[in-house]
Amino acid sequence: MPCLVAFFVCLRVALVFSRPSANTRALGDEDWTHHNFEQMTGYLQNLHRQYPKITRLYSIGKSVQGRKLWVIEISDNPGKHEPGEPEFKYIANMHGNEVVGRELLLHLAKAFCENYGRDTNLTKIVDNTRIHLMPSMNPDGYELAAEGNNRKDWIIGRSNANNVDLNRNFPDQFFKSVTGPPQPETIAVMKWIENYPFVLSANLHGGSLVANYPFDDSPTGQSEYSKSPDDDVFKELAKSYSMAHPTMHLKNPPWPCPEVPPDHFEDGVTNGAAWYSVSGGMQDYNYMNSNCFEITIEQGCKKFPEASELPKDWEENKKALIAFLDQVCFDFASYLLFFFFCMKKENNLKMERNRKLIVKKENPVTARDPCIR
Repeated sequence: MPCLVAFFVCLRVALVFSRPSANTRALGDEDWTHHNFEQMTGYLQNLHRQYPKITRLYSIGKSVQGRKLWVIEISDNPGKHEPGEPEFKYIANMHGNEVVGRELLLHLAKAFCENYGRDTNLTKIVDNTRIHLMPSMNPDGYELAAEGNNRKDWIIGRSNANNVDLNRNFPDQFFKSVTGPPQPETIAVMKWIENYPFVLSANLHGGSLVANYPFDDSPTGQSEYSKSPDDDVFKELAKSYSMAHPTMHLKNPPWPCPEVPPDHFEDGVTNGAAWYSVSGGMQDYNYMNSNCFEITIEQGCKKFPEASELPKDWEENKKALIAFLDQVCFDFASYLLFFFFCMKKENNLKMERNRKLIVKKENPVTARDPCIR
């Protein structure tokens, strides 16, 4: 309990876009369009060319059809892990037909790059966090979803090129896989999680409006509240997003999808299994197999909206995207106090399910960033 109190003393929500400096560059509507794989690749390459000192563009692997799984890293020292500086990731477009997060991450990367050195708050985040943004985990599914009238379909392009739902494809704590062995995209992300000391993450989806936290499935497989040992922390993390969003936290948020029954969630958050039980999900895999707390964010009922609607999606989500990311960036002094207090209590190497710290020989505890564990 003292460790949890220390954590919440450090926890803060900073809506950095709400008070931009005079030099902050805004993103105009002319910047918005849907980007296919080639266009997305060009966008990321161009951003890296323009801002080589604070970006690194790398691929964690390839999709079934051979498309690279791009990640753009944004940091004051790209390519380098700095002890005491937490590592954060956003993953979007895991379901290929859910595209809002894909476009928002492209523009979030651009916002960080264009405003570095111009906006005090954004510059501070980049200087104190190693940020990894993956706009598309399922580029094959996206290409299928983007074809003609497929954009209006609720299912086409959701799965990868092997017709496997990637958010049912990770090793699960309760059940054997119902989707077969891990797919190339899944394996790439699993290796990524193993090789980078992420501590906080979110997985961006579409189809509803809610911040969903672990556990995603229950021991019975039924839709029931499935509490993790860090349930209280996860609730606050989820609320850091929902409460910074203008409508997600409302009792009856706007629902521009008359063909789909609206969802309702208290404060705009839900335990995953309490909503519906999902085995093989990515957020639970992060939590059970690393030091990373991940939540799943549904950014709206429209999965593949018109490009003209993307500026509105950005306006609704940009503060929340930063507010959630900023949960990882509490003061370094507070980090040290929290870290050493908890480690002393747990005899340095004791591993507990509640507020656990996974220690690996190749990543000794002094080089990890357990700022929310």
